[in-house]
Amino acid sequence: MTIAEQIISFLFNLTFDHTLPHDIKVMHPFKDPEVKNICQRFYNKFYNDQEPRNLIIGINPGRFGGGITGIPFTDPIRLQGDCGIENNWPKKQELSSVFIYEMIHAFGGAQAFYKQMYITAISPLGFTLHNKNLNYYDDKELQEVIKPFIISCMEKQLSFGLHTNRVFCLGEGKNYKYLQALNKEMKWFKEIIPLAHPRFIMQYRLKRKDEYIKHYLMQFQH
Repeated sequence: MTIAEQIISFLFNLTFDHTLPHDIKVMHPFKDPEVKNICQRFYNKFYNDQEPRNLIIGINPGRFGGGITGIPFTDPIRLQGDCGIENNWPKKQELSSVFIYEMIHAFGGAQAFYKQMYITAISPLGFTLHNKNLNYYDDKELQEVIKPFIISCMEKQLSFGLHTNRVFCLGEGKNYKYLQALNKEMKWFKEIIPLAHPRFIMQYRLKRKDEYIKHYLMQFQH
């Protein structure tokens, strides 16, 4: 099987049957026929081989990037302009996606980047509370409830044949701390490299954006 076939099978068979606390809702974009169509086109375009990739691990999809398109850190604008995949979604930008694709451009473009890297998240499904994005670590009860789901998803993805010596964590704070603790228990990775989260960079360090892009590329090429 190609990496593309494995990713598509994983995403389209994601099941979430956990009872969520409070008014938290799960975002499951992969049930949408349009998302399925886009995912098939994207992964078949960039992962139609059996070469192992380096792993980049985010938090969980947000409502305006991966929550719409099904592709991590890829809003409808970047999906069309940078990945060459036309889509009918409103062309609204998502901050993290803007940074990621500027970094991908500096890397050498989407084809070169995805040939080496695979982006996922601690939770491949997103969460909302009162129609606002919720990170899995912002609610302790949610974090506990979804732990078996997180472990199961990570192990299924590692079976694609991803590199596990060095992996990259987007988020130097809570996401990194959680992944470190989980890795201590599960022993998946030799080393986890924390990188500043794209949203943090775009909101609080915009003037230093180019510096962060260089840092990302330096770590990837290490």
